[in-house]
Amino acid sequence: MTSCHIGLTGGIGSGKSTVAAMLVDCGAALVDTDAIAHALTAPSGAALPYLSRQFGPDIIGADGAMDRQRMRELVFADAAVKRQLEAILHPMIGNEAMRQAAAAADQPVVFDVPLLASSSHWRARVARVLVVDCGESAQVQRVMQRSGWSDEQVRRVIAQQSSRAHRRAIADAVIHNDGIGVEQLQAEVRALWRLWTVTPMGRGASL
Repeated sequence: MTSCHIGLTGGIGSGKSTVAAMLVDCGAALVDTDAIAHALTAPSGAALPYLSRQFGPDIIGADGAMDRQRMRELVFADAAVKRQLEAILHPMIGNEAMRQAAAAADQPVVFDVPLLASSSHWRARVARVLVVDCGESAQVQRVMQRSGWSDEQVRRVIAQQSSRAHRRAIADAVIHNDGIGVEQLQAEVRALWRLWTVTPMGRGASL
């Protein structure tokens, strides 16, 4: 763990990616674990042989990438499948994330990790945890607008994720991204960045 490693997390539709981009504007090097996972499961991705062996060749779509919709259906139907998928992907994601962090040299590093709250390994890799939080109704509305999913589909994903209470419990700071505009959100991100990169901060801060 290093003092310039920050873990960023939040539920689907919380605005976590927007906050990540704002932190990059502040000077952070971003390690996006979702992007790493997509690369590992894209055509010719390093994880594909292991996924095919574990779940069968039908898990690879016609485009040569992992069939994400099919994988999502399997995970929702059987918790054991989720554990098997994570056992394949998580070590590979972790190794690539740390490689990217090492390449950042002296820059503060922000690890964007959707599953950080449920992973003791990730919490041990970062000095501070920032949680982007909002109400479930806001989450559902945002995801439906951007993805075209149904209300039911979004709520099924939310139910698979750590609870809001669990995420807040492991946070060093919480940004409440509910009912605020982009300018206010950006101001809160910048204020926290100055606090964390200049002055040591204790746990439990809330913006």
